Amino acid sequence: MSVGHKELIAPNPLSGKHPPMNPRLLAPARLLLALAFTAAAHSATWERHIIDDSSRGADGTRLADVNGDGLPDIATGWEQGGVTRVYLNPGPDKSKSRWPAVTVGRTPNVEDAVFVDLDNDGAVDVVSSCEGKTRTMFVHWAPKEKSDYLNPKKWTTAPLPASQGKMMWMYALPLDIDGRNGIDIVGSAKGGGAEIGWFESPKNPRDLAAWKYHTLRKSGWIMSLVKADMDGDGDPDVVATDRKGKASEALWLENPGRKGQLRQPWRTHHIGGRGKEMMFLELFDLDGDGLQDVLSSVRPKVTAFFKRLDASGRKWRPHYQSLPENAGHSKCVSAGDINLDGQPDLVFSCERAKPPLSGVMWLEYDRAPTESTWRAHDISGPTGVKHDLIPLIDLDGDGDLDAITCEESTNLGVIWYENPTN
Repeated sequence: MSVGHKELIAPNPLSGKHPPMNPRLLAPARLLLALAFTAAAHSATWERHIIDDSSRGADGTRLADVNGDGLPDIATGWEQGGVTRVYLNPGPDKSKSRWPAVTVGRTPNVEDAVFVDLDNDGAVDVVSSCEGKTRTMFVHWAPKEKSDYLNPKKWTTAPLPASQGKMMWMYALPLDIDGRNGIDIVGSAKGGGAEIGWFESPKNPRDLAAWKYHTLRKSGWIMSLVKADMDGDGDPDVVATDRKGKASEALWLENPGRKGQLRQPWRTHHIGGRGKEMMFLELFDLDGDGLQDVLSSVRPKVTAFFKRLDASGRKWRPHYQSLPENAGHSKCVSAGDINLDGQPDLVFSCERAKPPLSGVMWLEYDRAPTESTWRAHDISGPTGVKHDLIPLIDLDGDGDLDAITCEESTNLGVIWYENPTN
């Protein structure tokens, strides 16, 4: 309905006629009507589009532009299916259809897959992290010719020997730590003997037996690894969330610099959430003060906003937002302006979202992001149980942020939800 081309009238209970509404009441009436329609649109679930549902147990969506077309592509490990797959973004016009895809290798118990040009040949490879009995990280070497990228026969897979049998690998972060021989890999794990550590690239990165592993920190169950210069000294630090154990928290590891003890454990700085079950994190300036804050999901039903207080990265103030009762258990949180009102919102994904619970929702605040309760809006409805990472990207080119995720338990697969705002 449009109110811009029709005169609003109010009934006269005495005459039965409908005279024109008082002009002073017209603007408020239009505003209330617009707000009503906006609220109705935001309370509805978003349309779900399937990128791929060909295997079992899709576990994470990591993004990068691997073919230079300016569009984010996706790497995903399918844990129960035991494969790692890559999806090439077909562009806005074809984004709602299944995406061109390739299986880059067999990876039993895979938990994470990430893009990285490991040998610096211009072709973007993939590194997979596997837990369970596999306990190995794999390198999937991409074909050098772009025309062969979707040909599975042109990909080769090999284990990273320094990782084999060492621990249950959960997440990897490509990062040039020492400034030598190209990109290194920060790896993390869960369970007995779990650590955060880094694999040092040799002179010839293709010689996987020559890669060396160095411990950075003992851990319980690492969920996230994020690159950021937390103390402003010009080198990349590592931000992480540890989910289990006495030392569970959000934290960052201080890079000692290339003249420092890179191959020794790095100093730990505490952000917040000690003793809580910290899930995936994101760095985002939520309050617009020019400093990157830390956002994290916290099980069972909380989102944490750790406000950064200065440039040192050593002072933080925690704020916790409760999730609505009709949500599952917190898994991942991402920030962005969902309804195009000029202020940041939060999109979160859940596990244990059995019907009638919702697995994906978004939150908005009224006056300040430090509020303990934000208004909640549904995205997925009671479809899907165990969701994962949820990056926000405008996939259909309509100017608003859509949500990419995957669902592991009911095999919805790799999917995205279309933002109805625009």
